[in-house]
Amino acid sequence: MAQKREKPNILITGTPGTGKTTTASALAEATSLRHINVGDLVKEKNLHDGWDEEFDCYVINEDLVCDELEDLMEEGGNIVDHHGCDFFPERWFDRIVVLQTDNSVLYDRLTKRGYTGKKLSNNIECEIFQVLLEEAKDSYREDIVVALRSDCIDDIHRNVSTLTDWVRSWSSLS
Repeated sequence: MAQKREKPNILITGTPGTGKTTTASALAEATSLRHINVGDLVKEKNLHDGWDEEFDCYVINEDLVCDELEDLMEEGGNIVDHHGCDFFPERWFDRIVVLQTDNSVLYDRLTKRGYTGKKLSNNIECEIFQVLLEEAKDSYREDIVVALRSDCIDDIHRNVSTLTDWVRSWSSLS
């Protein structure tokens, strides 16, 4: 498949608390790619169908999000940061990064964020059963999906370095 974009698009996904936004921000800075935090975009552009009281979050309207991102994604040069991935068109991404965190580390991160009850337990279970890795493998070509450990700041630095090298090698192929 011939590359049509000058710069690649990367999706960084994973359970909340795995370091997606931190990693995406650092990678954007290192590569000059555009960081798109889908959660922020949903709030800013009202791309939701209301508030879910049980999970204390917006109910994302996936069609509105995809419509909003279409032109940017076709242009290339984006790092999309979101905890889900199965609703994005496969053609948009050249690399899917699934961040994974040890459950005890993740538990501490989420409780510090104020997660409790069903929201906390569902996210921990999601990580235990590697739901997002399976979702990525089911939604995209397996050769573009990578799982990276994200337990500490050293992991994040290593991941950003690895992904920066990948972006540079991708760009040299186009």
